[in-house]
Amino acid sequence: MVDIIKIQYEQISKRLQQEVGLTEQQIEEKVNAKVEQLSGLISKEGAAHIIANEYGVKLFEQQSGKLQISNILSGMRNVEVLGMVRAVYEVREFNTEKRSGKVGSFLIADETGPVRIVLWGNQTDLMRDLKEGFIVKIKGGYVKENSGRKEIHLNERADLIINPPGETVNVSLSSSGSYASQSIRKNISDLNENDANVEIAGTIVQAFEPKFFEVCPQCKKRARQREDSFHCEAHGQVIPDYSYVLNVFVDDGTDNIRVVCFSQTADQILKKTKDEVLLLKDSPQLFSSVQTELLGNVIKASGRVTKNAMFDRLEFVARNATYPDPETELQKLKAEVVK
Repeated sequence: MVDIIKIQYEQISKRLQQEVGLTEQQIEEKVNAKVEQLSGLISKEGAAHIIANEYGVKLFEQQSGKLQISNILSGMRNVEVLGMVRAVYEVREFNTEKRSGKVGSFLIADETGPVRIVLWGNQTDLMRDLKEGFIVKIKGGYVKENSGRKEIHLNERADLIINPPGETVNVSLSSSGSYASQSIRKNISDLNENDANVEIAGTIVQAFEPKFFEVCPQCKKRARQREDSFHCEAHGQVIPDYSYVLNVFVDDGTDNIRVVCFSQTADQILKKTKDEVLLLKDSPQLFSSVQTELLGNVIKASGRVTKNAMFDRLEFVARNATYPDPETELQKLKAEVVK
């Protein structure tokens, strides 16, 4: 299947302003006239494409090669970008009827904006030592759209070069908050399956004991028990490390949802270090007091929405969580409910 390159109306308008000198109002008038001329059988984007062509503006002149992040378009292939790492998310294993494997992602930015990088299969191993502030060069990526946002995906043929010599990116580390704000705040009742990069806030009304599982200490992939030892597909027999997942129910007044928190996000919710959380593995009775402390707290979490097919319900997989000022968040929640 061939991916169709998509360019948004705002991007076409910007090109016409820069290269032709038309004002935003003039472009809007020409687009509306073209839509009317074609009896409404064309979208605004389509009409803008025609106008750009009439003025000789080549929208797809560069479909591959090195690009600024703001210039990437859905459907592009063999894309090269340079950016600074803003956030690194956990690698997840998946197993569906069609395929199984692992997927990981991280966020980069250049002076024109941020974009999520998604890695598949063995490419996720490249994320092992990736840290915020590193410079990365992506070569051979392809661009997809996910819930209205562009992502650059890397398969086995793509390259991820960490801290390439002589390369710099004009992005300040102090501006990281602006990239975190890319998440869209939603009421729980408004969440939809496959919503990505959304934020919710609400009160913890239930919390369950963390579930622990063995992972390879080198690649963090799930380690499976074989007789009396544990084995990793990539590294053979290993002495396993442990990862964990914490589930809490959060209610924002419009609805409630299970929030799934893996490892570092669980640490944020529990306000504990990994070593402190691991104490609960051998002494689960200690969780009773922890649970009491959690209930009634207001949290803010960003992440994605998935469908739990077994229970036919939506769940929220958090990539980070914070404890905001309760009064401020409660006022926001009340305002949203009134709306």
